[in-house]
Amino acid sequence: MSRFKWLSFLSNLPRLKMKQPRLDYRNKIIMAPMVRVGTLPMRLLALEMGADIVYTEELVDLKLIKSLRRPNPALNTIDFVDPSDGTIVFRTCSLETSRVVLQLGTSDAARALAVGKLVQNDIAGLDINMGCPKEFSIKGGMGAALLSEPAKAAHILRTLTTHLDIPITCKIRILPDTLETIKLVQELAATGIAAIGIHARTRDERPQHHPHPDVLRAVASAVDIPIIANGGSRNMHTYEDLHKFQELCGADSVMVARAAQLNVSIFRKQGMLPIDEVICKYLRLCVDYDNAPHNSKYCVQSILKELQETPRGKRFLQCQTLQQICEIWGLGDYCRRKQQELKEHGNGGRANVILTECLAKRQKLERSEDLSDEYEGVICRNMAFLRSTYPSDTQLPKMVLYVLAGKLGKQAPSYETHQCDKLFRSICSYDGQRFSSSFWEKNKKQAEQGAALVALLQLGHLNEKTLLENGSLIS
Repeated sequence: MSRFKWLSFLSNLPRLKMKQPRLDYRNKIIMAPMVRVGTLPMRLLALEMGADIVYTEELVDLKLIKSLRRPNPALNTIDFVDPSDGTIVFRTCSLETSRVVLQLGTSDAARALAVGKLVQNDIAGLDINMGCPKEFSIKGGMGAALLSEPAKAAHILRTLTTHLDIPITCKIRILPDTLETIKLVQELAATGIAAIGIHARTRDERPQHHPHPDVLRAVASAVDIPIIANGGSRNMHTYEDLHKFQELCGADSVMVARAAQLNVSIFRKQGMLPIDEVICKYLRLCVDYDNAPHNSKYCVQSILKELQETPRGKRFLQCQTLQQICEIWGLGDYCRRKQQELKEHGNGGRANVILTECLAKRQKLERSEDLSDEYEGVICRNMAFLRSTYPSDTQLPKMVLYVLAGKLGKQAPSYETHQCDKLFRSICSYDGQRFSSSFWEKNKKQAEQGAALVALLQLGHLNEKTLLENGSLIS
């Protein structure tokens, strides 16, 4: 039996419970749940910077319930995989097992329990989102919608505390009335939860509104379980500011969102790091754990803020792959080396999901790549078109190839484009040869430019080293 089949076999056996110290929520500095930010690389970096506990982004119960738990030996991670398309719903590793809390979006006790049983051996705690004011959560009866149904909220929490072996918490927002907030927290605390996180604003208030630490202070004095204060990022600029907000709220611990999103080194007792150093550390973790390029890009954008308008920032905004992003911060060689190691491992870092679990997606990919033999005999390279690397329209690959054809007295190049879902790939026909990039672009024009790039490279009119350095040549 191969190693991968053996691991797949083991993953389907009943898992033995590994006893570990129960998570304590007192005197802790915590990275709050943040959509699109709280994925594995950022959580690990927050722990490295000094956070005591890290929360995942909110994960919806229906998505997790249908996922499959799979060990990923290439990355030394545990992946929860969507069997319909092989995408990662939740990825974790042993470096965070004792300190990661999964935040769950749910409106149903039975579904929440099913998720809890699925993930409880891979996390330190489970948190129920009862404070998110976004429309998606509210319409699904999740998040802040549960604040108006305290009996239902309590039932969900009691179900989990009764049947799971890990600490259960919830995160809420304050109500407009302080006494009503205290009453709600007391009712939730009576379910046996280990702690409660409280955002110091109401459901209708936003970051531009001032928080209400006085309400949290009143709540903290009225209950015995740990209160985790949240909502003070507006005034958090240093590590010391975290504790100031905690003390202002009279809370047992403090939870940080926006301030950590801007610069996760705010958790460092020794002082914050320059953003370029933070970005480099973050990107290395993204490479190490095969993080999705779009997610990595979003997090770097959050750190750069207005620096996205600089020449380097604009070049970064054109990036579509992790390789391209890494090139900008001098990590191109590191990214290439790691990706090659994953390829040599045999699964490219992807989760070990058997064919039948992703059959429909794989068949679709095979059809899109085959395209009825349209690409037979086509010279292909994996090239991405980055508009920011061309100062003027006259230097664009299509224009350069067109001018070249005129000078040599050859027929102008022609293009045929294929579409799969919302992505595009083109074939450039020129001087009796056909060229294409195997990198799928976001639109037809970019796909044609990519095909022209391949033609220019193969015909000796572009330098391969230069293309590698600017991130256009992916492999």
